[in-house]
Amino acid sequence: MSKKPKLYYFNGRGKMESVRWLLAAAGVEFEEEFLETREQYEKLLQGGSLLFQQVPMVEIDGMRMVQTRAILCYIAAKYNLYGKDLKERALIDMYVGGTDDLMGFIMMFPFLSAEDKEKQCAFIVQKATSRYFPAYEKVLKDHGQDFLVGNSFSWADVHLLEAILMVEEKKSDVLSGFPQLQAFKARISNIPTIKKFLEPGSQRKPVPDDKYVETVRRVLRMYYDLKAN
Repeated sequence: MSKKPKLYYFNGRGKMESVRWLLAAAGVEFEEEFLETREQYEKLLQGGSLLFQQVPMVEIDGMRMVQTRAILCYIAAKYNLYGKDLKERALIDMYVGGTDDLMGFIMMFPFLSAEDKEKQCAFIVQKATSRYFPAYEKVLKDHGQDFLVGNSFSWADVHLLEAILMVEEKKSDVLSGFPQLQAFKARISNIPTIKKFLEPGSQRKPVPDDKYVETVRRVLRMYYDLKAN
């Protein structure tokens, strides 16, 4: 196996994007193999690489890891982005879990019909501004530090910034009522490894387009339409 982590997924965001973000935040170079055909996917299945018959899959430290949360936990722990003790780790898990809930509403968006996309966009913004962003605004205000947990950069900060930028793609001024989150976004975006990942030419993936959707549908044989909440 390669010494660099190797990521097996589509050439797009999906569940792998948070893995890319976390590796980039840690300053870790990684390789990618993009799934473009059903045959590639079946080869992984037949070779026994996909324990639960699904991607993402990451080759790292002699392991073939599946299950996104397990992959992210391992990377966070390996690169000291998972807090200094059990209490900090619990807070990081809690904040990441909340952010995951918000990101889940966005992840399904590219696969919706035009009509459902309009509804889902409004739903995403409503949930972000009424439930999730107020919670993080309060956490940052009460905590009084530059980061969400302790006074150190962690997985929770990386995940929240990723989510903020995803919601801003739906409504550019979504942070207008959240001064703490505006300052947080500016701080985290200027951390050198994050700043590099946000620059053009990085391995960060763009907003999913029709080509990405069609590739995922073809490889995974998804022939049904998802519905908005």
